[in-house]
Amino acid sequence: MTTSKPVLLQLLPFPFPESQARLIQSFKVIELWKEADADATIAAHQHEIVALITSAMTPTRADLIDKLPNLRAICSNGVGYDAIDVKYAQEKGIQVSNTPDVLNDCVADLALGLLLATARKLALGDRYVRANQWGTDLKFPLGAKVSGKKVGIIGLGRIGMAIAQRVAGFDMEIRYHNRNARTDVGYGYEASLVNLAKWADFLIVATVGGASTRQLVNQEVLKALGPNGILINIARGSVVDENAMVNALVSGELGGAGLDVYESEPKVPDALKTLDNVVLVPHIASATTETRKAMADLVLDNAEAFASTGKIITPIPAL
Repeated sequence: MTTSKPVLLQLLPFPFPESQARLIQSFKVIELWKEADADATIAAHQHEIVALITSAMTPTRADLIDKLPNLRAICSNGVGYDAIDVKYAQEKGIQVSNTPDVLNDCVADLALGLLLATARKLALGDRYVRANQWGTDLKFPLGAKVSGKKVGIIGLGRIGMAIAQRVAGFDMEIRYHNRNARTDVGYGYEASLVNLAKWADFLIVATVGGASTRQLVNQEVLKALGPNGILINIARGSVVDENAMVNALVSGELGGAGLDVYESEPKVPDALKTLDNVVLVPHIASATTETRKAMADLVLDNAEAFASTGKIITPIPAL
């Protein structure tokens, strides 16, 4: 006797064909990105769908959740969940999972890479060599030393800790800002973000996105970081007041910035593209083959666990 597979709505594809093949072993999958009329497809299957796969960057709001009366699990590919209405889903008894830990190393690696690239002007140096300016009268400008400097970390969670471990290898002094001080670390805690920025040579944003942290790094914080300070953001563009940051960089009130995330991705302010004290990358912190595969595997582990036991394995804590 055969049992019909549960129906799963998938909002975006996995980057690996083998992941997609594994998914269809456990579910009847509706691949929404292939449908000409997404709304009509959802309406046609709304009472059948019990699980949904989304991502940290794919809006999954209350209006979509309301269209799926029998939805019981949302499995997200990514650690951040500000694009998902998690609290609303949880209030309706829907389990929501993300992919913690498996991307910590690559995100922290990129934070350090952006710090080095910005301070030592690596992107500018690449352009300088490619333009055959080396050996001409146009001298390459001096960068800033990294080793032994002071770094402030906004958000000392899993990724923040991984960043701290890396910068410690550069003999850097570390302080952090959280909602509350941690009792399990030896790093200095700073309750005032402005004071942390005044103290730091480098300020790394590693906190969660969403309404609670929107424009946490504001004009006052940027001014405190100062004309020799460098801002690194691998968290969410919404955490930084982007207009204030652009103005501070253009005016020289802020020394530099290394950015992986932006307020209205993929749109990036044109003014940032003209500045030699800014390094820009296209939200690639977790974009390595190894990490993206581990993320996909964890999404599948969660979906399969739900199919077999009714419980996901990496639930987002109740909000």
